[in-house]
Amino acid sequence: MSKLHSIAIFCLIFFSYTAYSQKKTLQAKSITENITIDGKINEEIWESASVATNFVMFEPDNGKPISNDKRTEVKVLYDNNAIYIAALLYDNEPEKIQREITKRDVFGVSDHFSVYINGFNDGQQDFRFFVSAAGVQMDCLAIEDSEDFTWDAIWDSEVTVTEFGWVVEMKIPYAALRFSKADKQTWGLNFMREIKRDVQKYTWNRIDTKIGAVIPQAGILQGIESIQTPTRLFLIPYSSAYYQQSNIGSDTTLKAGLDIKYGINDSFTLDAILVPDFGQTKFDNAILNLEPFEQQLEENRPFFTEGTDLFNKGGLFYSRRIGGAPSTEPATAANEEITNYPSTVDLLNAVKISGRTEKGFGIGFLNAVTERTKATILNNETGEVRKEVIEPLTNYNMLVLDQRFNQNSSVSFVNANTTRNGGFRDANASALLFDLNTKENTYNLYGDFKYSSINTVEDYDGFKTEIGFAKTSGKYRYGFSGKYVSENYDVNDLGINFYSNYHNAYANGSYRIVNPTKVFNTFKINQYINFEIDNTSKKLQTGAFGTEIKATTLQNDYLEFVVEFSPFKTFDFYEPREYGKYVFLPEKVFTAINFATNDNNPFTLVVQPSLSKFNENDRNVYGFYISPKYRFNDRLSIAYVLDYFNETNDRGWVDSDNTGIIFAERNRETAQNDFTGKYALNNRMTINLTARYYWSYSKNHQFFTLQNSGYLTPNNTYSQNKDRNFNSWNFDLSYSWWFAPGSEISILYRNYGLERASIVEKDLSKNLKSIFNSDLTNVLSISIRYFIDYNAVKNKF
Repeated sequence: MSKLHSIAIFCLIFFSYTAYSQKKTLQAKSITENITIDGKINEEIWESASVATNFVMFEPDNGKPISNDKRTEVKVLYDNNAIYIAALLYDNEPEKIQREITKRDVFGVSDHFSVYINGFNDGQQDFRFFVSAAGVQMDCLAIEDSEDFTWDAIWDSEVTVTEFGWVVEMKIPYAALRFSKADKQTWGLNFMREIKRDVQKYTWNRIDTKIGAVIPQAGILQGIESIQTPTRLFLIPYSSAYYQQSNIGSDTTLKAGLDIKYGINDSFTLDAILVPDFGQTKFDNAILNLEPFEQQLEENRPFFTEGTDLFNKGGLFYSRRIGGAPSTEPATAANEEITNYPSTVDLLNAVKISGRTEKGFGIGFLNAVTERTKATILNNETGEVRKEVIEPLTNYNMLVLDQRFNQNSSVSFVNANTTRNGGFRDANASALLFDLNTKENTYNLYGDFKYSSINTVEDYDGFKTEIGFAKTSGKYRYGFSGKYVSENYDVNDLGINFYSNYHNAYANGSYRIVNPTKVFNTFKINQYINFEIDNTSKKLQTGAFGTEIKATTLQNDYLEFVVEFSPFKTFDFYEPREYGKYVFLPEKVFTAINFATNDNNPFTLVVQPSLSKFNENDRNVYGFYISPKYRFNDRLSIAYVLDYFNETNDRGWVDSDNTGIIFAERNRETAQNDFTGKYALNNRMTINLTARYYWSYSKNHQFFTLQNSGYLTPNNTYSQNKDRNFNSWNFDLSYSWWFAPGSEISILYRNYGLERASIVEKDLSKNLKSIFNSDLTNVLSISIRYFIDYNAVKNKF
């Protein structure tokens, strides 16, 4: 081969790489005329705007240019209030465009168009806005490997399906974004188009999947200059009415309150709730919890889910602590009983401030106050009733300082503080975090140092530290980390942490394809090793080797296989429920399979069998998850889930008495049934049904005493009944109408009940009959929220 030929090939490869790695730039055009958001794009000003086109496939065939018959053209305009986006999405078979109507933030089986905006162009966080071909909106805050769809902005969009494809028109107010005060703005920008029937996604600026980081691979939006943004002040008053009825009686409650959102400047926002009302949030999934740890609950209250990405840094913030269960139990005499113990504490008010400067410095501050709460205690001999404080007036504070730099790295400081009035327990926890990436996003170094301090009858401090390194690009990737957690590390007043007093070593290696093969659209295999050792006894509490395989077939069915070996004798330091004690755990192997059919089909099915085999007395756990779903049309769909587990010869704590710590060998069964249905009247009005029946029992057949060695010896004298039978029923039927941007009317009928018993009933039909014959509670509620933009009101008056 001649030198000239070699040079030519080198130049071709170099310039091809440069073309792919170079960021595309789009010029936004300034306007003064009004734009009507109707999905028609018929204003003349659109004709003179610059065009973003030549989309490239993101997945599955990364880097493949979009075909001409599915070309996509996007334009951007702006004024002092908002940016305007128009997209023409060509399709040579418009009758095949998927258009399932869902409620907000649910993607469903639809084609989608989205815009990713990073107002600081720092490669760290996107504001993402999606519109489906059915006109349904979705939005989220995105950082690498995480999209927060609980965040909801107020913006406008319309969709039209045409003979050549479909059209999207969007208006995104500056109030929904964050950006610098610079006179000339430079934003990170990308557009994504999803063609659902082909299971393909395309982006305007190519995203190379060999590189782990997605956000830094955005293009550039320029041209926004000298904007005078309006005052960002929004008021959201609400009013709600509740009627509750049970065998005890009935009750009617009326509530009214106000949410406030105020833009301190273009970068920082204040959110406040006065007289909060969370009566229509999703119900919690009650379970039979026999574990040594509390049940970790999902957060469904909008204030604590929207825009809380900053507060989640460091893992010190578990928002269900605020307004959760009381922190103490009242002391009672032998002749006294507790007749009323509130399960939750009322939230009085809450406020949060969050944002980021043009130099990448982020600040998050959250404060919440809960009210003084008392339990009622009855003296059975005298009939005297007294009340005792179980949770005083409590103040919760979160502070986060986060500095981003070099497009993809950050250093953060986090502080969580809980202050209770009077002589109750106070707590403080702090964390210093770093997340450093190379300029090319090929390697990552991360770590933290966390410190906790508890002020109670006996004060104590603790700490946790971790460091890790990972290769984050290419087909072959790897990572390893080490962790140390001290004995007294405790962040459970405002955070949640179950394990302490151990050190850990973890390593993994993975391989993935970035383009389809003759068998798979996507394929990834990951192998890992994980060891945890107790600091005090030096005994192993975890020792596992695992393999995970995830793949998508050419027919877009999903396959996953997991196997984990624990070939070592380990010890559980938490199940005995007593400090310094531990119990032996036998060797085991765990395996699971996950299969999901292509969700483009009207009928879809998810099947997930699993098995754990222990090296002990026929001790096994097997389970299966099955979820069929049927989509009748673009408006109506139903789904069912059965999640079943059967544990034979499980061993767990049941009691502690003067003879020691008592364990039981037991059989357990758990069956959770979920039924959901959706009917969409249009893209702003839906009827939704959610029903859940949960049944679980624990039947003991042999008792043991825990020895100091961690092993169990038979106990033939213990005879108390520690069997458990648990039934829980929830039924929600709701109607939701978003009658204006940010404004909603919702009607909810709720029916629920819960039963606990010490006599096990294994007949499922009898359990169902029992829960429906119990004292079920019925609630009917109506809530109205109305979004008021200060600028709109000001202009009218």
